[in-house]
Amino acid sequence: MGELLEVTNLTAGYGDGPSILDGAHLSVEPGKVHCIIGPNGAGKSTLLKAICGMLKIRQGDVKFNGQSLKGLRPDQILRKGICFVPQERALFPKMTVRENLRMGGYSLDDRSGLERSIDEIEERFPILKERRDQHAGTMSGGQQQTLSMARTLIIKPAIVMLDEPSLGLAPKIVQEMFDIMKMMASEGITILLVEQNALMGLKNSDWGVVLDLGRTLFKGPAPEVLADPRIQELYLGGKKAA
Repeated sequence: MGELLEVTNLTAGYGDGPSILDGAHLSVEPGKVHCIIGPNGAGKSTLLKAICGMLKIRQGDVKFNGQSLKGLRPDQILRKGICFVPQERALFPKMTVRENLRMGGYSLDDRSGLERSIDEIEERFPILKERRDQHAGTMSGGQQQTLSMARTLIIKPAIVMLDEPSLGLAPKIVQEMFDIMKMMASEGITILLVEQNALMGLKNSDWGVVLDLGRTLFKGPAPEVLADPRIQELYLGGKKAA
């Protein structure tokens, strides 16, 4: 099966500043969980932002289903089926859970279909149904992350990109987040995540990508990345994964 998303020789940065990405490349297969790891400042979050159109591509290209995304706005890329969940989760804190889910489908024309999709999401995530009238900003960190991830399902995306989904969450909740990702992948949704907890991220992924200084250093099946001595020394504290 061919690549769903392909990044080639990507160079990008912020404003008029220096390039953070310097020739990064990435191949994303459909229905798999892909984890990007690397040190702080490696360009991991920058890569996701360039893919979703938040940053201008200076050189190289991003292709989705063989078609270039270069020059497209974030809303145009979203309509193609690529959703981005940033570190800050981008919820509307003073809106209710149900209202936040509704905002996830703002690009849809079928309003009655949108309400049916929200009902389906609430059935799949009972905590969201239970708290449908609660303001999102008053929920726990794990509940907010669940809402952020569930909201992407409203438009039935092809790819969901997550930036540090485990940030600030307790270990038990982190595993719940990865379980949701696996569930999404089992239904054919491709997951591309940036994860600072390299060990946890790779253990719960199909494919691993190592990014450093804006370049792709290493990529392969997640178990092979975990077992590679170079990766263990540089990114896993020299400890062999259990």
